[in-house]
Amino acid sequence: MTMTGRRPWMAMKIAQCWTQQWQWGRGMSQKANVKVRTRDHGFDDYMDVYKKVRKVEKFQNIILSQPNQTICIARLDTLARRHGMKMFESGGFVLKFPHIFEIFEHPVQRLLWCRLTMAALQQIEEEKTALAAQKEEAVTRLRKLLMMAAGGRVRLEHVQHMSQELGLPEDFESSIILKNPRYFRLTGEDTKYAKTKYLEIAERDPQLSVCAIEKLREQEYRERGKSEENIRFSFIVNFPPGFKISKAYRIFVFKWQRLPYWSPYEDISRHDLRSLEAHRRLEKRVVATIHEFLNLTVEKKVSLEKIAHLRHSFYLPNKLKNFLLQYQGIFYISTRGNKGKLHTIFLREAYKKGELIEPNPLYMARRKLVNLIMLSPRKATYDESLVHYMKDKDDEQVTREYLERSVKLDANVSSEKIDNLSQKASERHGQVSLGHGANAFEETQSIGRSKGDNTFEDTQSIGRSRVDIDMQFSNGSRENSEEIMARRNQ
Repeated sequence: MTMTGRRPWMAMKIAQCWTQQWQWGRGMSQKANVKVRTRDHGFDDYMDVYKKVRKVEKFQNIILSQPNQTICIARLDTLARRHGMKMFESGGFVLKFPHIFEIFEHPVQRLLWCRLTMAALQQIEEEKTALAAQKEEAVTRLRKLLMMAAGGRVRLEHVQHMSQELGLPEDFESSIILKNPRYFRLTGEDTKYAKTKYLEIAERDPQLSVCAIEKLREQEYRERGKSEENIRFSFIVNFPPGFKISKAYRIFVFKWQRLPYWSPYEDISRHDLRSLEAHRRLEKRVVATIHEFLNLTVEKKVSLEKIAHLRHSFYLPNKLKNFLLQYQGIFYISTRGNKGKLHTIFLREAYKKGELIEPNPLYMARRKLVNLIMLSPRKATYDESLVHYMKDKDDEQVTREYLERSVKLDANVSSEKIDNLSQKASERHGQVSLGHGANAFEETQSIGRSKGDNTFEDTQSIGRSRVDIDMQFSNGSRENSEEIMARRNQ
């Protein structure tokens, strides 16, 4: 009888040891064999709030794209459905954030309209100011990104997808790339479907080829006096709360920290990557590349789907999520924010209790939007900016300005009629009753007479004919209604 027949558990144990030894020879990513992801509630709670931020930014872009930066609620619901919102969901969503969106009654149309509050507009202006002030830093980030890429070039559309994470303005192609020809160069290739634009580095700077982790190692060496051998190739490892560390995994981490690797800014095309040692160094270089890329971002985070566009440029593995799960002490992948469809990579050493340790002005400006979202709606009634949108203008003046913009003045429309209409609208401002329809009809009647009596009489006759038809339909006589329509047409 074979050993398998006598003691099956022993054969399984030996096979498990063989498998483990074979995995140990393939590098740390296979050695650790970490399949269970330990959650960090600090990052997950951050992503729960960021889910609301993304929706709020969509509504802000819709409102700011309007001519007067105001929009009707019905029109807002139609445009919001193009961005993935459900029907009749926009009105309820806007009501949840009264510190960002203000709903008011139109002075003439008597419909509910929406606009941004003064606090929200101030936050947008601060973000634009911070974005314009750090243009030089954005140029440096883009240069370092191209220096890490294979061949020193990246597709332009991939940079556009990550422009917000890198702190680039919307018009970065004209404001940054074309204005710095000594650093960047645009090239194109004709493919089967379209012409693809590539962004290339024109000049390499050796001073920019220093990674952020190397500066941290130097700081640890000077301040804490650690040995050079232990921190020369090491990374800062902070495991999430509740992460179980076995004795074997500690040994793996200790050996991996001392393993040398190639710098992300070094060209590895000339190296022989067929050996086992080269494979281990290449894996650690991928970790260093992602670590350096996250340091280039504004908030030290990026979505997994966006960094996957740089797979060929950074020599990233195909199964990037499974690869990053092997290094939970350096990175954290959060699946919150879009029902598990969105994966966000955080740099653990850059955060503490869900906030950035070393914030920058652009991050602080974006953080103010989060503060407005987290404010309680009950406090909105005590905010004067939500009640008085324009403190230096009264309701009568706002109504008059709207009438002057909406009505195209001609010789028949005098300023006295505009004054009378604005006065009537201001007197009825804030009242909701059944008489609003008649008042709006009287205002329309006065404006229509000013533009032309004949046109108004035709419009009035058509309106009366529709009223008569509706009354006939309500009485159940369809034939009489058709006779009235034929008579009106004659």
